[in-house]
Amino acid sequence: MKKPLVGALFAVLLLGAGTAPAAAATSHDASAPGTVRAAVPAGSAAADAASSGHAALQAKVRPKAIGFAGTVALSNCSGSVVRTPASQPGDPALVLSNGHCLESGFPGPGEVVFNQPSTRSFTLLNSAGSGVGTLRASKVAYGTMTDTDISVYQLTSTYAQIESTYGIKALELNTAHPVQGTAITVVSGYWKRTYSCNVDGFVYRLKEGEWTWKDSVRYTSACQTIGGTSGSPVIDNATGKVVAVNNTGNEDGQECTDNNPCEVDENGQVTVREGINYAQETYGIVPCIGTGNVFDLDREGCALPKP
Repeated sequence: MKKPLVGALFAVLLLGAGTAPAAAATSHDASAPGTVRAAVPAGSAAADAASSGHAALQAKVRPKAIGFAGTVALSNCSGSVVRTPASQPGDPALVLSNGHCLESGFPGPGEVVFNQPSTRSFTLLNSAGSGVGTLRASKVAYGTMTDTDISVYQLTSTYAQIESTYGIKALELNTAHPVQGTAITVVSGYWKRTYSCNVDGFVYRLKEGEWTWKDSVRYTSACQTIGGTSGSPVIDNATGKVVAVNNTGNEDGQECTDNNPCEVDENGQVTVREGINYAQETYGIVPCIGTGNVFDLDREGCALPKP
């Protein structure tokens, strides 16, 4: 995982956030993929066709400028103010980050944090990456490191209040599965830095230490994310919508250990890619959020793990 940075260092480190230093707690400065222990199966014809179709669509759609507006800096991670297509201006706003960024520590395998009180604060950024105000949580609406690695905080402010006060709109969660080849930008509110690359493919099971994540996004090698980028929104350049949340990468070429996730395919074959980074898809969050931005894990289509 992109280890959360020590909270006490936040103010000091942020002074140099224009260029992310290698001194971050977890540094991913390797420049090339590592040793592949087992060949990765080639994509299916259907997947290739879908990727080509999406690429053609992107060529017709003018890419949106990807800035920092709507992203937030946590004490140890990155995040973003997000909404579903059905969210209303008067709904309490939501902040998306990683499960391993929770102030209570890493949830254990099988553990789900649900509707737990929280007063955590977030620094809201504008498009240029400047902090414009502080948002505060009322609770952790949902958090887990099982099957995925996400945390969603409910705020004391509504979307309308945030937009009225700061002129900043929430980022919208995409409702469809990401597509291979998509041009993406990882936007870190902690470091005030962006990383641009493409969706390289998808991992059946991504295993790291005690945790296993399903259907993870693998980046192409250009996205060399570092510690503190945990929880960053992964944005589709063509639509401006959030398709995933950045969460980990293989640092040292080790196999399936902490900070060295490995890929496991349907047949149990293991692949290690040193220096390659990953994210967790977010489209599956949308069916679990109902009227008033309330999490309802029994809603139709919701497949997130339950407490």
